[in-house]
Amino acid sequence: MTKSTFIPAADHDFLVWMEHFIDNITPDHGTTASDLAALKAASADFRVKMAHTNDAAALAKQATADKNASRDSIESLIRTVVRQIKARSDYTKGQGAQLGIEGPENTHDLTISHPDLTGIDQTGGLVALSFNKSKSDGVNIYCQRENDADWTLLARATFSPFLDNRPLLHIGKPELRRYTAVYMLKDQEIGRYSDDLVINCAP
Repeated sequence: MTKSTFIPAADHDFLVWMEHFIDNITPDHGTTASDLAALKAASADFRVKMAHTNDAAALAKQATADKNASRDSIESLIRTVVRQIKARSDYTKGQGAQLGIEGPENTHDLTISHPDLTGIDQTGGLVALSFNKSKSDGVNIYCQRENDADWTLLARATFSPFLDNRPLLHIGKPELRRYTAVYMLKDQEIGRYSDDLVINCAP
């Protein structure tokens, strides 16, 4: 069974949607005081973690991981509350529209899809790789350095961005790296590999 996509994917859009949802939900929707308190606490935590993602590059990976874990927590609470709301006999589509909890079904087919992989060289061998996760559990990221004969599995990434922090092969010399990624679902690769991404790593 597919999940409804009423929760926006982009963090900024999610933050706006989350604040609207929490500002408008009331006990009249069948929500308990403890549910509301938990939602407000989790939303405050998410706002803090969102702010942390603006820290320096050295802190970006941990801040993003913390933020994503926080989002998973608030999403889980929201989905639990929404299930309770929709299970009520007096629930209407109008209520759902007012709260922003009615959305199209997620029909993205991973078997014929590939991640959109982008990257930013941060010098010295550090490359920030961003990807869309869609409905997958994450992506396998492969890399091929110049003069490498084969692709090497670099990492299984569950959060975007992923930081390739390997030092340059030759200190002070630029280095070309080629990246590709493929979706993972239940420990198996699924779908197609992304278009090759070539990054020129500056010293």
